[in-house]
Amino acid sequence: MNEDSRHPVPGGVVRRPGPSTRTRVREVAGGVVRDRRDDLATEEPLEIRVQADGARRTVAITMRTPGADFELAAGFLHGEGLASAAEIVSIAYCTDEDVAPEARYNTVTVRLRGPLPDLPSLDRHFVTSSACGVCGSASLDALRDRCAPLPAGDVRVSPETLYGLPESLRRAQGVFGKTGGLHAAGLFTPEGDLVALREDVGRHNALDKLVGWALMKGMTPLTGHVLMVSGRTSYEITQKALSAGVPVVCAVSAPSSLAVDLAREFGMTLVGFLREERFNLYAGAERVTG
Repeated sequence: MNEDSRHPVPGGVVRRPGPSTRTRVREVAGGVVRDRRDDLATEEPLEIRVQADGARRTVAITMRTPGADFELAAGFLHGEGLASAAEIVSIAYCTDEDVAPEARYNTVTVRLRGPLPDLPSLDRHFVTSSACGVCGSASLDALRDRCAPLPAGDVRVSPETLYGLPESLRRAQGVFGKTGGLHAAGLFTPEGDLVALREDVGRHNALDKLVGWALMKGMTPLTGHVLMVSGRTSYEITQKALSAGVPVVCAVSAPSSLAVDLAREFGMTLVGFLREERFNLYAGAERVTG
């Protein structure tokens, strides 16, 4: 499942796009005008296909930052309840004849064991952007069929540890440092040590990449871990965290009402407005000591 930097195609080699793109910009500051180079966060579409017993189907098209595409595909399928780690046989960039050579690094095929899953909810496909999450499960009702409440005694975290998470997340954002235009999802220990981090133009994509990484490492469910995300906490973020078994979810901004409803129903600790040694606890206060 390795993501190589090059992909052979008839007539040559197509290079995979990187997470940042160089451009020219005219900067105006204090009445001074200068032209210079700048780095932008790359945004390109990724089509996720599933294949089983010779049948193939597109299940998602999402705008993302290239990189960790296999993790993104695995995390997306897991978060939507479409495939477990045991059901994934392989993940590869697509070489189907209907995919143009220049688009092959924007198309991923996930091969699954057994027959193609019954996917009636995907008749419309998941078509999403980097700005909004994937509403594969339209309500809490869909989650009740496949997710159990999180165990109450799995993890404890101190306010002092929480205070340090935003800066730890920011320091680890390598591409954000170049572009200033990426979200991040970071997995931490209860003591505040960074385990892994992924970046993307979309918050939900960054989390899918992170969960996909853990899935492919055999680390799920992620009990005993703390998730820190940039931006706000939407229903999609809490849904994906719940599917991965994350008990504590923190964000620098506000949660949505449905995110709070989900956290309270499933026993998740939800922290918002985590910045400058302050935060709001919206659910699961018993996991925060002190």
